[in-house]
Amino acid sequence: MAYTRDRKARPPLDRDSLERLAIAYVGRYATTRAKLNAYLLRKLKERGWSGEGPAETDALCDKCVRLGFIDDAAFAAARATALGRRGYGARRVDIALRAAGVGEADGSEARAIADDGALAAAMRFAERKRIGPYASAPPDDAARRRQFAAMMRAGHPYDLVRKVLRASPDELEDEDLR
Repeated sequence: MAYTRDRKARPPLDRDSLERLAIAYVGRYATTRAKLNAYLLRKLKERGWSGEGPAETDALCDKCVRLGFIDDAAFAAARATALGRRGYGARRVDIALRAAGVGEADGSEARAIADDGALAAAMRFAERKRIGPYASAPPDDAARRRQFAAMMRAGHPYDLVRKVLRASPDELEDEDLR
């Protein structure tokens, strides 16, 4: 017989419980205004609303921003730096920022970080995947196409992918490549 856990129905949310949920969420996760708002709307849908008037999730999100609990620009910069360290390119950073709900203005510095570190990120990706100058043996045509596709999926531009995959191990110290 399978064990099932009976859950008590959670009471509907009111203004105080919604604020407590928001504070707990931003305390636990690095988040954006858009992600917090989506979380609160999901909780309202799950549990319902018993407060007076409509639930003002936008106002609660604005309050979290004013208090400094949420900073979309700092979130974007941290995400761009982390993705760059893992070897992902500017296009992949842009996709991640859009998915997190970061606006153009808040994400501009993060996009600049990704653009400035494009070559270093591509080289880290190649090193991590053991491709390009880090490959143990020259790839055949099928392997070269797979490597090219992997770097493109990682968000690197076409010209940079070609440059990295064509590099030899001797060129790693070359200033033009680095």
